[in-house]
Amino acid sequence: MTKQHLVLQTDFGLCDGAVSAMYGVAYSVDSDLRISDLTHEIPTFNIWEGSYRLYQTVSYWPAGTVFVSVVDPGVGTKRLSVVAKTVEGHYIITPDNGTLTHLKQEIGIAEVRTIDETVNRLPRSGESYTFHGRDVYAYTGARLASGVISFEEVGPRIQVEDLIELPKQEAIVEGDQITGTIDILDVRFGNLWSNVPRLLSVKEQIEYGDVLEVTIVHGTRQVYKSTMIFGRSFMDCQLGEALVYVNSLDNLGVAINQGSFAKAYGIGTGSNWTIQFKKTGERRTLLETNEHTPID
Repeated sequence: MTKQHLVLQTDFGLCDGAVSAMYGVAYSVDSDLRISDLTHEIPTFNIWEGSYRLYQTVSYWPAGTVFVSVVDPGVGTKRLSVVAKTVEGHYIITPDNGTLTHLKQEIGIAEVRTIDETVNRLPRSGESYTFHGRDVYAYTGARLASGVISFEEVGPRIQVEDLIELPKQEAIVEGDQITGTIDILDVRFGNLWSNVPRLLSVKEQIEYGDVLEVTIVHGTRQVYKSTMIFGRSFMDCQLGEALVYVNSLDNLGVAINQGSFAKAYGIGTGSNWTIQFKKTGERRTLLETNEHTPID
């Protein structure tokens, strides 16, 4: 059986040996495995961000790739450990705690199996209940990626419809305004990633060069309201100026040219962070540059 890539995601960070232990377990199964990291900097216990980062990444890997995602505040409880197969042919090993929300809703999950720990658990780890990332997920992931077991040998099949999902809102149009949520940050650069699809902005006849009124509300408190240009890249406005752009997931984002919008205005993420886009009727000429910064 062809060996597949094994990709790890956790909220462990790299300040101790937890991630290294997962690597060690995987290599003990097969020293020829190809192991990569998605990220180990998911904020602690933030299942939503773990779900989103999988959605952001999985489709760009070859079919058959095995992902292990461990953001598991319920470790040691009766929550299920599962392996999901997406409609694109990727495998995700994770707790059934909402981590599969975005993949299920945005890409699709074809089949799910629970992990049979009587077979797929690191030998001599039976009394450990707080490191399933090492003892169950990395071990099972390595066995699946290396071809030691098939997907059918992971464990019994369960219904896709029974997977736990996190609350997830859709962007809507109200009059002449598009309303969505700030799903996540482009962490390093402080850009805001909304759930508003580019195609929805096209439907509302928003074009590059349009000036948009952008309003951000946290709960019932208005945090930000101003106008900015809708540009193709960050260089379509002046240094330090804000703009609306299309991010790498084809949704609308908000950024400051060479600045952090999130830090500048204290913006967070989640269903209680609402963002609204509204055409003002004004247009501006996009700044012409010889080299545009790629949209991230």
